[in-house]
Amino acid sequence: MPTTRAQVLEAYRKVARKTLTESLRLKPGETITIETWTAGIPFAAEAALEAKRLGAYPLVTLEDEKNYVRGVRVAPKKALGKMGKHEYGLISNSDAYVFIPGPPIAGYYPRITRKEFFDSTSYNGSWYGAAKKSHLRGARLTTGYVGNDMARLLGKDRDEIILHQLKAALADLGKIRAKAKKLAGVLRDGAKITLATGGSQLTARLKGELEIQDGVTSEDDVAKGENMSYMPAGYVAKDIDPRSVDGSLQVSPSITRFGMLEDAELTFKKGKFVSWSSKKSPGVLKAVEEVAPEKVRLPSFILVGLNPDMRFGYGQDRFPEGSIAVGVAITGIVRRGTLTVGGTTVVKDGKLVRF
Repeated sequence: MPTTRAQVLEAYRKVARKTLTESLRLKPGETITIETWTAGIPFAAEAALEAKRLGAYPLVTLEDEKNYVRGVRVAPKKALGKMGKHEYGLISNSDAYVFIPGPPIAGYYPRITRKEFFDSTSYNGSWYGAAKKSHLRGARLTTGYVGNDMARLLGKDRDEIILHQLKAALADLGKIRAKAKKLAGVLRDGAKITLATGGSQLTARLKGELEIQDGVTSEDDVAKGENMSYMPAGYVAKDIDPRSVDGSLQVSPSITRFGMLEDAELTFKKGKFVSWSSKKSPGVLKAVEEVAPEKVRLPSFILVGLNPDMRFGYGQDRFPEGSIAVGVAITGIVRRGTLTVGGTTVVKDGKLVRF
């Protein structure tokens, strides 16, 4: 049955309420900035209405998708990707922030080049620095990344993808948080991981940053400078020591800037990249290869999905419970892998276990 706009609007209302009350815990008298791109205006309107209902003070700002692309080409180089003082002021005077992005910053938007994409989003570090300084509580709605290009790539109706992500955003955040906490306790520095996919096996050691995305921007998160949560929510990620990587990895269908990588096999030996190949989409892999030097083809992180209501094929394949993602120049998705950490099996054949 086709997705109707009425279904999407009703889901927007529910997710707006959940985001403001659970993710951000917005209080009466607080200020909230809602930054939206063109397609996100209906959600922004619901979020602003919910803020008023809670006795808070909302302000909505708009980034027009077409003007953004034009602006990338007309802005002086020294101004591109920079923040003005008024934006810093807006962040410092906001208690909470909702961000509904647009397709051009999804990372695979075909109408701007890779260089234009990176140049125009170089403000990221400054934005997060200002958010940390201001103790901002933020949430990002991933439906904003869904444009017609993604819909064509996934072979689905745009509203169908959006509605699925919205329903996944309504998952029980308390249960996700409990699973994330247990999983985080296993993903410790120095632990050996083994990832088996089909006939391949990859081993590595964990080392570095741990990221928990449970949908709530808590006071602890804010204190650590982790100011933004995803909606829908649900994953834990941990850095890998690239020098420890050995073996091979089979990647399931994964979205890249150059299209859908239907399959790939990557081989490493004692911390060095050896080779990668794709049977079904060699052209996509070749395009990735042209912009990704060998040093970034080594796995840099591993991620385990925790959202029970998210399914594969809806634009956020990191989130389905039991999904495994590996950072290898792209975010390579493994749909039915088995992951062992320090001798403990946490995912078996794509199913989360022991949590």
